[in-house]
Amino acid sequence: MSRVIVAAMEAATVAARAARVLVRPVSSLAELTTLDRMLAGIWQDDASGPLLSTELLRALAKSGNYVAGAFDGGTLVGAAVAFFAAPGERELHSHIAGVSATAAGRNVGFALKQHQRVWALQRGISTISWTFDPLVARNAYFNLAKLGAVPTEYLANFYGPMHDRINGDDDSDRLMVRWDLAAPAVVSASAGKPVRCVRTPTATVALRRSGTGGPVPGSFRGQTVVVAVPEDIESLRRRAPGAAKDWRVAVRETLSTLLADRLRFAGFDRDGWYVLTRGPGEYGR
Repeated sequence: MSRVIVAAMEAATVAARAARVLVRPVSSLAELTTLDRMLAGIWQDDASGPLLSTELLRALAKSGNYVAGAFDGGTLVGAAVAFFAAPGERELHSHIAGVSATAAGRNVGFALKQHQRVWALQRGISTISWTFDPLVARNAYFNLAKLGAVPTEYLANFYGPMHDRINGDDDSDRLMVRWDLAAPAVVSASAGKPVRCVRTPTATVALRRSGTGGPVPGSFRGQTVVVAVPEDIESLRRRAPGAAKDWRVAVRETLSTLLADRLRFAGFDRDGWYVLTRGPGEYGR
């Protein structure tokens, strides 16, 4: 067994112990139904209806894909579902992961991702990809800092209309991230040392928050460019859906332009800023 896998197993054990959960695969019909209903309770107003369906989860588990739950005693408090990418890519795509409100603040999500990392490494998988809403600051920090994943692509309205409790009527823009499971930054993050990225005073501000909380465009020129997101987009969607849509458009246009100008993500500042850098001699507008 490789040193990377051994270290990953140790990190997963520590993460699960800290979160006070047992993370394990789920395959029985009863547990798959419970898992689906728990996820439905996170995303849907009507938690009695299916989100993915027991049938689909059963098929994914039976065909060797990743379906796992985090248990507090006998109670399911978190879950993650992933499936394999195209043959030859050695990649797992993590489609959905969620934690019950009853276990919020315990780092159950981190424990789930560490279990998923071990599961993938043991099967010769080197990378896990997934998408997340770039407007959700806490998810950006979790993915880029606590896990060490790197965004690779901006996907406008990727899933189309979703109309659920979390996304509302907003477009389903997503950032695609790749998690290089053996990268030094990921190994360190998995051991509890997040990727530290700080917005420097000399960075160019491409998008900032106004005094009233709205998006204000700036300049795209500079070696290091920073892009702000709302402090709490989910409450903004409920309180002021028009302002939330303004942020969606502003972040979409800003990040898409910066990526087209060949800037790359360096990380996410804890205060709510994406930090991007460009190579020497590459200057945008």
